[in-house]
Amino acid sequence: MNIKNNILETIGNTPLIKLNKITKDLPCIVAAKVDYFNPGNSIKDRMALKMVEVAEKEGKLKPGGTIIECTSGNTGMGLALAACVKGYKCIFVTTDKQSKEKADILKAVGAEVIVCPTNVLPEDPSSYYSVAKKLALEVPNSYHMNQYDNLANRLAHYETTGPEIWEQTDGKITHLVCTAGTGGTVTGTAMYLKEKNPNIQIWAIDVYGSLLTKYFRTGDVDMKEVHPYFSEGFGEDFIPENYEMKWIDHFEQVTDKDGAIMARRLAKEEGIFCGYSAGSCIQGLLQLKTKLKKEDLVVCIFHDHGSRYVGKIYNDQWMLERGFLDVKTFKDIVNSRSSTQKLITISPSQTVAEAVELMQKFDVENIPVMENNESIGAISESGLFQKIFSNPDIKNEKVGSVIENKYPIVDFNTSVEKLSTLINKDNGAVLSKDELGIFYIVTKYDIIKAIGK
Repeated sequence: MNIKNNILETIGNTPLIKLNKITKDLPCIVAAKVDYFNPGNSIKDRMALKMVEVAEKEGKLKPGGTIIECTSGNTGMGLALAACVKGYKCIFVTTDKQSKEKADILKAVGAEVIVCPTNVLPEDPSSYYSVAKKLALEVPNSYHMNQYDNLANRLAHYETTGPEIWEQTDGKITHLVCTAGTGGTVTGTAMYLKEKNPNIQIWAIDVYGSLLTKYFRTGDVDMKEVHPYFSEGFGEDFIPENYEMKWIDHFEQVTDKDGAIMARRLAKEEGIFCGYSAGSCIQGLLQLKTKLKKEDLVVCIFHDHGSRYVGKIYNDQWMLERGFLDVKTFKDIVNSRSSTQKLITISPSQTVAEAVELMQKFDVENIPVMENNESIGAISESGLFQKIFSNPDIKNEKVGSVIENKYPIVDFNTSVEKLSTLINKDNGAVLSKDELGIFYIVTKYDIIKAIGK
């Protein structure tokens, strides 16, 4: 029988999968090392287990102890799995940039999670680096794993990821493409592959807002390079000790938008539901396509699973709010709104004064007049202003007596270009129903905002 003794024995030996559609214009074969097949759904399971094993061997992690780590989520998951099997407690410190799903998953496997601000310097007392170090001093029988400077991180990839890729490609790999964060994956894998064949090119993918690329090119730690970014799991605002830049041949930076869009393309076109870094990895490769030849064999490392990002890059509203998706339809405009407030309506039997109160309370200029869940007309701020100015007593009259023409009702997928032709000085809005029969409104200001993006 082939029965694993525990979940940790399923770590590693992940598949190498050829990409077919997204890379069809490249002259060579591109394969993805899809590491979400690990039990914790990310490549970090490898180094997490290795760090625990080394800490145990060195006597730094003792029975019944507490593992402390600052993590974007994936390393924490790997450590939590090891802790479950080996009987340790876990306290993880993360940042408010990370997706809620990551924190929820860590809690599900028994970890305590502390969230710290993202946009502070590493040495700031409130940074997740500083908080983790402080906890390691305060919590009895605890050990701070420190994946950034713990060389067991890169050792894990030297011992497993590199050899697996070499064997899976029969030693024919010519390029390794990998996002760069703690440095463990890219450096450890590169060390093994370069020992086998020094001609293998190692391309590290970085994000704008990280200082790694500038450091690689100049040797300078330039904090002017650092600014907030949305990409998760890679990029740094300091240089972790796991890096040995001599093993890396090139750094390429990718925008937040391009990485997110490419991750969504991987899911739709290749059926590989990966995280943010996978999209950035492929985007970086495509930016370097002129450097590739027909005989090349490129391996890209896909670190984690898309389930970590369903509230972010796989959420249309999140993408639209950040200008990562083009607003093309009525539906896109609705999805791009941060508010889930229901459509403000009024009945013909209510008073004009009530209509004015609704406009002031909800800061709207156009209100559909509804009866039996059907649109029968509308009232607008500009129309009411003219009527009230000429007859102040009209406030006490019924809305039905001052009703204006009803707003056009369009299909939920009507294009922004079509909507713009329907909205004019006499008609300030357009209505539509979604698949559940719920009404939504798009105004001229929504159109202006959408076109402005």
